[in-house]
Amino acid sequence: MRIIAGQWRGRKLVPPAGMATRPTGDRVRETLFSMLASRLGAFDDLKVADLYAGSGGLGFEALSRGAALACFVEQDRSAVAALRANAVSLGAGERARIITGAAEAVKAHAPFDLVFADPPYAAGSGSAALRHILANGWAAQNAWISIETERGDRIDPQGCTIEAERDVGRARLTLVRA
Repeated sequence: MRIIAGQWRGRKLVPPAGMATRPTGDRVRETLFSMLASRLGAFDDLKVADLYAGSGGLGFEALSRGAALACFVEQDRSAVAALRANAVSLGAGERARIITGAAEAVKAHAPFDLVFADPPYAAGSGSAALRHILANGWAAQNAWISIETERGDRIDPQGCTIEAERDVGRARLTLVRA
């Protein structure tokens, strides 16, 4: 996995050891960031949360493109080690905050402008992730929420607006507006 664009373009990310996480592939990330760029214009100064972060590909991509801060939430130990290694390797410093814990259980200290959620593929996992994001204070008013699920798994918008859905290979990307 490599960073696609921005100040860290082309830099490799360390993947977590083992098979406990499923990194978002380059093609899926490229599609997602194209969808976001057409809606946001720029990522400058955004506060970003990357839930179920794995190696942090989504959050580090946003930081590379100008986000002010990325908060990564991950419970798998090898993924947390990869997150830390990637933050050091990229020189993210204070712009990257790593929280060890289950994304469903962690409450946000402050709301975020852009929230990425890539829960384990299972029927209904995207709707459950959105429910936790809203209940635990992750999304600011009018925040953008990106949820990756398995192709065909529809999201219950729970009072939010679904702005776009794209199927890319095995994945479905859903952009939700809080």
